[in-house]
Amino acid sequence: MDKPILPDSVLNQLFLAARTYHYWQDKAVDDALLVRLYDLARMAPTSVNSNPLRVYFLRTPEAKARLLPALDEGNVRKVEGAPVTAILAYDRRFHDQLPDLYPHINAKALFVGNEPYREETAFRNSSLQGGYFILAARALGLDCGPISGFDNDQVDHIFFGEQDRHLRSNFICNLGYGDDEKLRPRGARLSFDTACRLL
Repeated sequence: MDKPILPDSVLNQLFLAARTYHYWQDKAVDDALLVRLYDLARMAPTSVNSNPLRVYFLRTPEAKARLLPALDEGNVRKVEGAPVTAILAYDRRFHDQLPDLYPHINAKALFVGNEPYREETAFRNSSLQGGYFILAARALGLDCGPISGFDNDQVDHIFFGEQDRHLRSNFICNLGYGDDEKLRPRGARLSFDTACRLL
């Protein structure tokens, strides 16, 4: 059976009217909503069902204060004002989970002893999962403010202790309920004819 095209109201919430937020309403995000967010994002596809994404949700001022020294100066206020800041990382030992996640073949053997391939796979697929994460957040009524201006090595040192040294930060995403009154005009996007080719 053909799947329906989603109504404009849904497409607007996910894409057309969705924005990147830097200012937030004073409204908390419930922990149960963060659980639901991850439960949605994890269902989207990754190669060999690798699921390399790991998320640290910083919900308290104390947790976010630890992050501030690693941020570019222009991003400090954005994190301080956000109800939740998520560190989206990837697990460079994701292949240890493959016997459970992809039992059809010995997929773990594809990555053992091949660190460059593991790194490439983990980074690419955690980036995919990061996109799914943003869409899942929007689907649940949250607004997002993704950030890439930070020192990865510093973030990894601060948050990923000896037991988590195999994790590597990818990007950061603020979550909450955005302040529409402080949005700037939306930036342009490339047209289909500029960005695409029909072959």
